[in-house]
Amino acid sequence: MQNKIRLTMGEAIVRYLDNQYAAIEKDGQIIESKFVESFYALFGHGCVLGVGEALSQVAHSIKVMQGKNEQGMAQTAISYAKMHERMKIIPCMSSIGPGAANMVTAAATATVNNLPLLLFMGDTFATRQPDPVLQQVEQPYDMTVTTNDAFRPVSRFFDRVTRPEMIMSSLTNAMRVLTDPAHTGAAAIALCQDVQGEAYDYPAEFFRKRVHFILRQIPCGYEVEQVAEAVRAAKKPLLIIGGGARYSMAGVEIKAFCEKYNVPFAETQAGKSAVESSHPLNLGGIGATGNASANIIAKDADLIIGVGTRFSDFTTSSKWLYAGAKVAAINASRFHAAKLDSIHMVADAAEGLKALDKCLGGYKSAYTNEIENAKQVWTDEMARLTSLEYTGANFVPENKNRMPDSLERFREATGGDICQTAAIGVIREMIPADAVVVGASGSLPGCLQRMWTTDAVGSYNMEYGYSCMGYEIAGAFGAALACPGREVYALVGDGSYNMLHSEMLTAIQEGVKINVLLFDNASFGCINNLQMGSGVDALCTESRFRSGGAPIREGTFMNIDYAMCARGYGFAAYTARTLDELKTALADSLKQAKPVLIDIKTLPKTMTDGYGGWWNTGCSELPRNDRMSETAQTKREKLEEARAY
Repeated sequence: MQNKIRLTMGEAIVRYLDNQYAAIEKDGQIIESKFVESFYALFGHGCVLGVGEALSQVAHSIKVMQGKNEQGMAQTAISYAKMHERMKIIPCMSSIGPGAANMVTAAATATVNNLPLLLFMGDTFATRQPDPVLQQVEQPYDMTVTTNDAFRPVSRFFDRVTRPEMIMSSLTNAMRVLTDPAHTGAAAIALCQDVQGEAYDYPAEFFRKRVHFILRQIPCGYEVEQVAEAVRAAKKPLLIIGGGARYSMAGVEIKAFCEKYNVPFAETQAGKSAVESSHPLNLGGIGATGNASANIIAKDADLIIGVGTRFSDFTTSSKWLYAGAKVAAINASRFHAAKLDSIHMVADAAEGLKALDKCLGGYKSAYTNEIENAKQVWTDEMARLTSLEYTGANFVPENKNRMPDSLERFREATGGDICQTAAIGVIREMIPADAVVVGASGSLPGCLQRMWTTDAVGSYNMEYGYSCMGYEIAGAFGAALACPGREVYALVGDGSYNMLHSEMLTAIQEGVKINVLLFDNASFGCINNLQMGSGVDALCTESRFRSGGAPIREGTFMNIDYAMCARGYGFAAYTARTLDELKTALADSLKQAKPVLIDIKTLPKTMTDGYGGWWNTGCSELPRNDRMSETAQTKREKLEEARAY
């Protein structure tokens, strides 16, 4: 007779999670780790008396953390999983209604980036006895619809549990998705709040130690040969490192492959730091936010080899940058591998490259000095960008599309005259070589993909699949949890900071040091660039006061003392208006044991711009000025050259 254990469903969830492990093979060794060590919750009705009761009252080894905002805690969990190469997760739980809805954005962030995120949401009563329960969204056409149905389009797996025994198949399927390299993302499980406390006689076998082996997909011989044939026919191939290469820990294989066949490589945002920046074949970031050297080589390449990339519009410059080249792809997901009508190989990044290597014989690319020359172009430009200084009224910013008074009014309001590119240079020079940098939105991702260099593997944590404002500080906290003892820096603009910085409180509460480098240019800078660069007058993209009924674009810039705000939370905080003040703050921050914020008053329009990329954005077919006409004409010309599929 099968051994049974009588538990509430909440207890069953906790006991099951406490016994989950992940394992992967690397260099002939099986690496095993506990999959769930922590649990993040913001308790409310719908979770505090079910799963919450079990977490509080039942013996287990899971550390429970108190969230401050449901999206923030889930973004923390995404970053944590990324820093652990998807080998660990932090499940997150919310109440019903607005608490659950707050996590929808994070679910999308995880799914877009193929990062595992387990979400539990409180739901309405299965019995419907108190129907409608507090925070229930009622739909007269369907009594089964709740807020949680919003998770369906943004999750890889969704379930609603209305009986306690259903949790067994629900958790089993969630783990299948969470440990699948090709299809991982958000797994969202809605738990009826009455059912969480209901008891059931669960099979004891369900709670055994389970080791989920992360599969390294081996390619089939036919697909390997097809890709090999394309490589052998290429004179100037270019390899692109995507996030899948990083999670496969394929840096060693990429270097060996590229060195052997003289193939340069470039990086997506997700792939950056899979291989050290100093490698002579590493061209850096590619595409719409890429640098000159990568885009020069890409434009002249006759074969693109995408390794673990999903070929987003920024990576391909809206399918324009290497439209004339053939594309070969190695990806664990057939969906991503088949993009751009590629010659594709469905495989783990490392295994795919090893298989390809066996088929290339004495192949060598035809590159001579093109790689070195292209890299020198960017080396020279980096020297210029990192030495930019404000020189007064005649100073010409990097992005020239601006309100005539923007720099002067910003300086008058804040006293700041730091150029963003120069600040990045100082930060890279002064922080530890193995520091982790975290970013997501605004102009900083473009500057960092172009300018940031690191030889510390896995130290670049940029969420750019969803480019989710609010990820940066929560992501830094998640990275710090995953990398104790290392300095972690959130590089965040004032727009994103104001949207979500609640997990600063959790960092204080948990005694975890993070460093928030807040680039305050009193604007949504990259969107202001897009707006004005397309011929549209600035509107609601700069933080200006409205006075006397005048248009908001004509007001004085706001000057917020973010350092004072951070001190109120318990952070060590500094304000930097000059590069010297920034250097002093960075040096002193390294002596701090508690979290740090540096308010960097950054001149608008001093971010990087251009370098041979293009981004297809909507523009008016009824232009109202010359700039709008130019934008529309450029789009027509680029689309003539771009791939249509």
